[in-house]
Amino acid sequence: MAMPPPGFNVGIAVMKHRSATPWKKSRTYGDLYGGRTRRRMTDNMFARAHSLQRPGPDQALPVLIQDNPSREFVFPVSVEECAATLLRLPASHAEGITHIWLRRRPARLGHSGAALAEFICGSGVRVIILYPWRADGRLYVGRDKPSTQSVASYLRFGAELHCDRGRWYVGFSEANLKRFYVEHLFCHEVGHHVDWYARRWSKANFRSAEEFADQYAVQWAPDATVLAPKD
Repeated sequence: MAMPPPGFNVGIAVMKHRSATPWKKSRTYGDLYGGRTRRRMTDNMFARAHSLQRPGPDQALPVLIQDNPSREFVFPVSVEECAATLLRLPASHAEGITHIWLRRRPARLGHSGAALAEFICGSGVRVIILYPWRADGRLYVGRDKPSTQSVASYLRFGAELHCDRGRWYVGFSEANLKRFYVEHLFCHEVGHHVDWYARRWSKANFRSAEEFADQYAVQWAPDATVLAPKD
């Protein structure tokens, strides 16, 4: 398997300007569009992003970590459900993933760079991170009614579009939100892992990398999804 070049390489689900993508996030926390990821390569980004250690040679992989998300947020899936999904993917796709982390949202992500998911690799660690969802179940998408295209990734998983006091938001049922997290967010980041170690992603083909991760999730997620039954 090809190894990454020196330095740190990060795949991050973040917001971009409206001119570049349906993503947008307002100054009010939680008002955002979209669900896509982009990568950025910055010195010491990996060191700032987490404090994980390289697993030992005898340690079972992937290492599973689930934080307490705080009162304002919830995790729609468990880390065990994500691990079960990974086991149903081809073994070569999961090879090398060291951690699955359902991570409490850091203060640095409580602004316009807020992420829903990340893939980060470097220093012997390859981690897929999922961030929590608002506890009220709503994802606000602005004061103007969004186009169908801008919320297509949500509607595809059964989300419904609503307006409350002049603010539009999407809402999921519990089951559909689980599917969105596993089939869309988690498998998209697995796709970035496969792409990085198979095709050697570079900044020059960012669009290609995103398309690959999208197509990976569409192709592999439905057969790989394993969701725990309700109690």
